[in-house]
Amino acid sequence: MTDPDDILLRYFVDGSGLSLPEWESSGRADELWTTTCFELFLAETSGETYYEFNFSPSSQWAAYVFDRYREGRQDLTVTVEPFVERFPEIEPEDGAPLYVLDADLDLSDIPPVRMRMGLSAVIEEQDGTKSYWALAHPAGKPDFHHPDCFTLELPPPARS
Repeated sequence: MTDPDDILLRYFVDGSGLSLPEWESSGRADELWTTTCFELFLAETSGETYYEFNFSPSSQWAAYVFDRYREGRQDLTVTVEPFVERFPEIEPEDGAPLYVLDADLDLSDIPPVRMRMGLSAVIEEQDGTKSYWALAHPAGKPDFHHPDCFTLELPPPARS
């Protein structure tokens, strides 16, 4: 049986020169987005509340709830901590390295309602260059919190 509150995210980064933070004990940490980090945003379709989850290749994670666009941020209390796993670099036949990160996340601490989802990543290269990736960006500079980034719609989980 599949747990309706559980979501598995798999992020891939293709290319060389990626800067990865050192592996650390799993746990909550802030400002993970200052280096290579993968993110999930979920926004309730019926209001302004949204949730941010950050997953670092270090195995650390963060979870926040916002009252509205970039306001009222609080740590989201989680019953089950996310599990973050970074796989060893894969060397495909074309020679370009492939990096993979899995994040297993229990969503039972957020309301079981229809959500809009945004997936994003901050990628830091070994020379310090950063790029910002998302399914969609608003006009202007990258802003993962902007509603234009929440492009996928998810039905509420089928809880029994």
